[in-house]
Amino acid sequence: MSAPVTRRLSRPRNGRVIGGVCAGLAQRYGMKPGTVRLLAVVSCLLPGPQFVAYLILWAVIPSE
Repeated sequence: MSAPVTRRLSRPRNGRVIGGVCAGLAQRYGMKPGTVRLLAVVSCLLPGPQFVAYLILWAVIPSE
């Protein structure tokens, strides 16, 4: 039996809207990018540091 395939977290070159963070997270966790983007926008309506977290992820997650 072969080992399970693990997807690396990276920002794809294709399918980016702003920084590619949502597209990278969607690709890593097997979700649709639109769903992750919607969740990100909705979460920004709640109090908390979501926008700062996005900027940090943009800086930390490597590009493909």
